Amino acid sequence: MFSWLRSDDRRRKDPEVFQTVSDGLKKLYRTKLLPLEEHYRFHEFHSPALEDADFDNKPMVLLVGQYSTGKTTFIRYLLEQDFPGMRIGPEPTTDSFISVMRGEVEGIIPGNALVVDPKKPFRKLNAFGNAFLNRFVCAQLPNPVLESISVIDTPGILSGEKQRISRGYDFAAVLEWFAERVDRIILLFDAHKLDISDEFSEVIKALKNHEDKMRVVLNKADQIETQQLMRVYGALMWSLGKIVNTPEVIRVYIGSFWSHPLLIPDNRKLFEAEEQDLFRDIQSLPRNAALRKLNDLIKRARLAKVHAYIISSLKKEMPSMFGKDNKKKELVNNLAEIYGQIEREHQISPGDFPNLKRMQDQLQAQDFSKFQPLKSKLLEVVDDMLAHDIAQLMVLVRQEESQQPAQIVKGGAFEGTLHGPFGHGYGEGAGEGIDDAEWVVARDKPMYDEIFYTLSPVDGKITGANAKKEMVRSKLPNSVLGKIWKLADIDKDGMLDDEEFALANHLIKVKLEGHELPNELPAHLVPPSKRKAAE
Repeated sequence: MFSWLRSDDRRRKDPEVFQTVSDGLKKLYRTKLLPLEEHYRFHEFHSPALEDADFDNKPMVLLVGQYSTGKTTFIRYLLEQDFPGMRIGPEPTTDSFISVMRGEVEGIIPGNALVVDPKKPFRKLNAFGNAFLNRFVCAQLPNPVLESISVIDTPGILSGEKQRISRGYDFAAVLEWFAERVDRIILLFDAHKLDISDEFSEVIKALKNHEDKMRVVLNKADQIETQQLMRVYGALMWSLGKIVNTPEVIRVYIGSFWSHPLLIPDNRKLFEAEEQDLFRDIQSLPRNAALRKLNDLIKRARLAKVHAYIISSLKKEMPSMFGKDNKKKELVNNLAEIYGQIEREHQISPGDFPNLKRMQDQLQAQDFSKFQPLKSKLLEVVDDMLAHDIAQLMVLVRQEESQQPAQIVKGGAFEGTLHGPFGHGYGEGAGEGIDDAEWVVARDKPMYDEIFYTLSPVDGKITGANAKKEMVRSKLPNSVLGKIWKLADIDKDGMLDDEEFALANHLIKVKLEGHELPNELPAHLVPPSKRKAAE
């Protein structure tokens, strides 16, 4: 009896079976989350419905900044070639949103054609109207960097009197639309122009809830001296702290991202290290793309649930016959209390609720009589998705990562520093002497030999205990000294001869100079007498 109830219950507990992460995300969204969004008019308040292209597209990087901070030049630097529609100058030159994507031939696709292409993830931008679409293009070109990522160039954010001129479309809303769908948001600042205009401040606030995707680049840093650079960095962090309301500090990369000589080369090593860190961050995007889409779907589902509770609560409070307008005004004004009631009733975190002021503004234009009451089954389906299906997709993400070759961005500026003498850190630290014919440790070996013979060697070797007495004088922690011992004790006999002792001291020197130790001893550091044995 009631076997159909048991089978339905079993079906809810058993998670869906998916072939790929992308297919799983599409199916979960269409069958479990989209019905909830449509029932409570989520798309009118927050974000348009997702399409297949949103789940299939390559990772995207969004560049945002005031005019003349080097956004277009940054893309040119990454690609190492010009792209269609590119304009660079000290005045506000880029007046359009340009999506730089891979194509077999160079060319530009205008905005109105882009939003009807089902293979591109831009169809929902149609809602922003012709004023925006006339300022939106896709630049296509064959470039190895674009095989892994796409880059979105944006108009320079205006300051002073310029920002009062209307663009004809909601600039902050467009950026928010992109922010929901991109994998990385890079805010560019000019070291000479740190003032954050009203429009820029509004834009950064619109990017709230996407702080995990945000990175900051302090560009053109080669144009100021070291002392000034420290002050500029401090001022930038202070300004960002006032706008980005998070306890965590956003990662700031300092450098000069163009292919011209450095004007003040004093901080060259710092710029190289920062560039490598930023490149590594961008190169990791293809590998983490599926995880990012999964994370964004979870965030969307949580917001859709809260939205459903808000709309159904407002519906519940509305009278059936008279006094609807007065009650609507009262509910909108008391929305903060409704938020608190929902928070307590359903144990929802305050951070999951939409912006109060914005929600109040949107509700003013809505007809509350068309709102739907609470439908528990729709919410149960989403809860089931979050509890079971998402966990299965997480496992599938790890499986796909292990089965596929490592996906990183290649080509352009990413290739220039990978190999050869211009790679970051080449010939420094443990890499010093890599191209020398002589063993690099031999330069300081006479000094190390003097210490070696004071440690009572027996048959040309000193014990671990005697070596330790000398090595701990470096004040390095035991974990580091233990790693140095493993690297230096090449024949693994628990003792050090004069060459091994000299090598150990060389590695201590490398660490004390601030460099990282290698996991395996490089071939050029192996003592000459032990090279055949090591082979």
